[in-house]
Amino acid sequence: MAVEAEAKPNSPGNEQVGYDLSLFFRLRMMFSAFWNSPVRLKIISLTVALFAIIMITAYVQVLLNSWNAPFYDSLARRDIAAFFHQLGVFGMIAGSLLVLNVIQAWLNQMTALYMREGLARDLVNQWLQAKRALRLASAGLIGVNPDQRLHEDARNLAESTTGLAIGLVQATILLLSFIGVLWELSNGMVFHFKDMSFAIPGYMVWAAILYAGSASFLSQFVGRRLVRLNADRYSKEAELRFALMHANEHMPAITIAGGEENERRRINVDISAVLAVIRQLAIANTNLTWVSAGYGWLVLIIPILVAAPAYFSGGLTFGQLMVAVGAFNQVNTALRWYVANFGPIAEWRATLMRVTDFRKALTEMDDKPPMPHTLVFDEAEPGTMAWTDLEISTKTSDEATENGFRIAEGTVTIKAGEHVMINGDHGVNRRLLFEVLAHQWYSGSGTVSLPPMEDMLFVPHMPYVPGGTLREAISFPEDRDAYDDAAVEAAMEQVGLGRLKNRLDTQARWDRLLDTEEQKAVGFAHLLLAKPKWIVLDDPLEGLEVEVQAKFSALLAELADTTVIYIGRSDAYAHAMSPRILHLQSLAPHEHSIETETPTAEPSTDKVETESKDVKEANTP
Repeated sequence: MAVEAEAKPNSPGNEQVGYDLSLFFRLRMMFSAFWNSPVRLKIISLTVALFAIIMITAYVQVLLNSWNAPFYDSLARRDIAAFFHQLGVFGMIAGSLLVLNVIQAWLNQMTALYMREGLARDLVNQWLQAKRALRLASAGLIGVNPDQRLHEDARNLAESTTGLAIGLVQATILLLSFIGVLWELSNGMVFHFKDMSFAIPGYMVWAAILYAGSASFLSQFVGRRLVRLNADRYSKEAELRFALMHANEHMPAITIAGGEENERRRINVDISAVLAVIRQLAIANTNLTWVSAGYGWLVLIIPILVAAPAYFSGGLTFGQLMVAVGAFNQVNTALRWYVANFGPIAEWRATLMRVTDFRKALTEMDDKPPMPHTLVFDEAEPGTMAWTDLEISTKTSDEATENGFRIAEGTVTIKAGEHVMINGDHGVNRRLLFEVLAHQWYSGSGTVSLPPMEDMLFVPHMPYVPGGTLREAISFPEDRDAYDDAAVEAAMEQVGLGRLKNRLDTQARWDRLLDTEEQKAVGFAHLLLAKPKWIVLDDPLEGLEVEVQAKFSALLAELADTTVIYIGRSDAYAHAMSPRILHLQSLAPHEHSIETETPTAEPSTDKVETESKDVKEANTP
């Protein structure tokens, strides 16, 4: 069984896009996900109930098929009393089937609901385990549009698995129930040819198997491309949805730049890709319709043609003929379940492939080295942070040719309560140091000795403002009730968000309602509430008004006994904190001059450097 990653030859950069896994392996993986989910007992209970209902329904359907004989015989005899009696019998049988069908439909829906719950929660739990999502994003095409796999693919897989599994079980039980009926009827079919009389054991059973088998073979032959085409469609649909979402999120910037026409062309390219796949799917489904519809119409006459010789020879009554036709149709329906559901099965297999590829990629994230030249991480001596022979590489693969940077001061030890500011040569990607300290970048050499991670708080250049209430945004990543109202409101006053105290529990898109300064104020409010022992900042003061920088720097200075490491350049921070200055020195072949010890305001140069850095770092994993 092959389980290694399969790199498609036409993928750019030989990026991982999926796995070469057997269907059995994929089914076992999904079964494991459901079995380990908290809804396992609910799914098992519903499955048992469904099986019982299907068994009872099959038994009643056998009774209904047997009812055909006395009913049609009463018609042939013109026996009106027997006719109305059989109508009463039909009412009881049909009423029972109606109740059973309603119960089965409800159980079907509940099973699909709990299967989706188990699958969706399992995928989200796997995705949001420590650093997996970040690593997956840089793992190639397998990490593109995870929202599609977590939402739409999980929904499709849960619903289609439930529907197809119930249909398969029902078809199997009907087959076992009616094949006996059809075999018994076949024994009474005597054929006369000239002066000879003979019977073929199981005559109509073999006819039904031959008819359904030929339909299954043709369906497989004609529709074999549907699995891959459906997988491609789901992928292209995800790309289109992401393009629309991305354009909507950045519409103000697009409009200001007058870029509507450019964005329209980009989105139309994605629309064309979706339509091209749908066009191929339409052709494949049309070809499959020739088989499914053709065999569907032929089944109206085939069982009568098969049983006609025995009927015309007097071996069957009219009622027995109808029983044989009904049994033939039930056996044929059960045998042709694969034919009738070939399209849905193809979609199910495509969805199963996407979901299992995604889940396997997530579970393998912990086993794969995140990038080459792995740094060594160690636990520091109490009250210290140490960087020994630290060099940070910008390489993300062994083939990459980029260089990196090092700490110009060599081995560095930072003691608890110390204030530090880290500058760098022009062009040095300072943010990588921030990501190294946060255990998000591993490429380089040397040893990084850190305090316990629970004692550290990392403040990114731009904070994440989650959807929900403002209280949840300020408390993130802690629970919304982690801090009492008085502490939250006091922190909001300190960072300049006092006007929003009465909207603390208002649900809104705060990432859109708040400007850049206010979003950074949310991050500083959380910092004041968390009171960490160590704070590492990724130049959050850059781009703010001078007075705002001074206010936030003063708040940092008030944090007694807290170690503050500021990665970036800020006159306001330098003035408020009187920090120890460290330098990041480029390892590029050409030499760069090292900045002076005393930070000076260089607005134009720093802005150019920051913009260049932001462009370069946009795709940093």
